[in-house]
Amino acid sequence: MIYGKMIGGLLGLLVGGIVGLVVGVLIGHSFDKGLVKTLQFGSPENIERIKTSFFETTFLLSGYLAKADGRVSKQEIKHTEKIFTQMGLSVAQRQRAIDLFRQGSGSDFQLEPVVAAFVQTCGPQRQLQQTLMLFLISVALADHEFDPAEHDALVRIATLMGLGIAQLEQLLRMAQAQEHFHGEGGFAAQPGTSLDDAYAALGISRDVSDKDLKRAYRKLMSENHPDKLIARGVPEDMIKLATERSQEIQAAYEMVRKQRGIGK
Repeated sequence: MIYGKMIGGLLGLLVGGIVGLVVGVLIGHSFDKGLVKTLQFGSPENIERIKTSFFETTFLLSGYLAKADGRVSKQEIKHTEKIFTQMGLSVAQRQRAIDLFRQGSGSDFQLEPVVAAFVQTCGPQRQLQQTLMLFLISVALADHEFDPAEHDALVRIATLMGLGIAQLEQLLRMAQAQEHFHGEGGFAAQPGTSLDDAYAALGISRDVSDKDLKRAYRKLMSENHPDKLIARGVPEDMIKLATERSQEIQAAYEMVRKQRGIGK
């Protein structure tokens, strides 16, 4: 691809003569390389590779995280089986997920190469890494006992992905708060839920303006939109889990919106 070099060189020549031409061609070359990489990343073949990597990494790391505190609890197994049901896995897919989970929980599991391969496959799409971290956080919170060893495991995974610790802690606070908006009867504020829980679920503080409140809500809804997640490479089978998160976010927003008396 040479369009960037041609345009950069022409603009450079007009502005800076021969020296500008050289500089413009170099800048255009960098642009062309980035554009080619972006187009390759979004190709159908690469999206399929990402979907496979996302599926496999999710269950490998789920097993690793579940075993982080020394044992895999009944609640964690039940939560993982719930994920299988929500995803509507075929018999073969379910068995593959179980095998990956067991492999991840094994004493000989090597975390670093698994995370490195996932990051390399996903490329620059940080949202994919954040989405995976949210799945893992849900596993850690499945037994309602957030063990320090599980926290350390999440920190280790986030660090290997290149995510900041502050970002991980924010995701943890949001995920824990969002649980207050999901009960047996559906998606709504559960008994004992406070406004502080609602603000935490949205990742904002109480003193945020109405404008910034709406902006934060719309950003979260956009990040969890099924079409966008599928386009990034999240397997279709796992989209329902993200849809549930959207409904929790919406319930939290409705609680804050009604308290403030603002329109949708």
